Amino acid sequence: MELYYIISITDHDKGDIMNTLYRDAGLHMILSMPGRGTATSELLAIYGLDAKEKVVTSAVASAPEAEQLLKSAKRRLFIDIPGNGVMLTIPLKSVVGGKTLAYLTDHAKIGGKPDMNFEHELIVVILNEGYSDFVMDAARAAGAGGGTVLHAKGTGAARAEKFFGVSLADEKDMVYIIAYADEKAAILKSINEKAGPGTKAGAICFSLPISSVAGLRSREED
Repeated sequence: MELYYIISITDHDKGDIMNTLYRDAGLHMILSMPGRGTATSELLAIYGLDAKEKVVTSAVASAPEAEQLLKSAKRRLFIDIPGNGVMLTIPLKSVVGGKTLAYLTDHAKIGGKPDMNFEHELIVVILNEGYSDFVMDAARAAGAGGGTVLHAKGTGAARAEKFFGVSLADEKDMVYIIAYADEKAAILKSINEKAGPGTKAGAICFSLPISSVAGLRSREED
């Protein structure tokens, strides 16, 4: 099953255009979430994510739909040029339920296998509200560039306290960090050691494979 979760991060004033591009590509269950960039000025040139308000747009797409969306985003928003945001695809392993699959794919027959050449990974950090700068300092110490912060509502605080010995607030932040695959382990380790459970940030982090990404400079240009 060649399906992808496609995520775009753009400046707030481009959010409506991106949402339209998702719809024009035939995607369903499009989610738009407000966020903010965290990149320092010296890293802005690398990741194109500054402290401006952002919009994170996501949906499930087949390979042809993802390709069409990327082409449209390049044409309308120049998403392939660093500084105009980023777009990434994460391969999906399974979808539960025939009706769900039919809804997401509009009854199209899906074949093939997702691209498994993972040069980049998406690091997802869930932390106590207000400590995103603390987390990003830890991530940057291990070579991370910019990130994008989303606000979330947490549940299960009692279970977290049982396992980690610390009371975690219900109000959460989430941080998305795009990293090279060979740098991911060091970044995760740094976040866990400097901002993980037992600290005020109480960060829990994991990573997801990225099949393709647009909007980042190559390592040779860094």
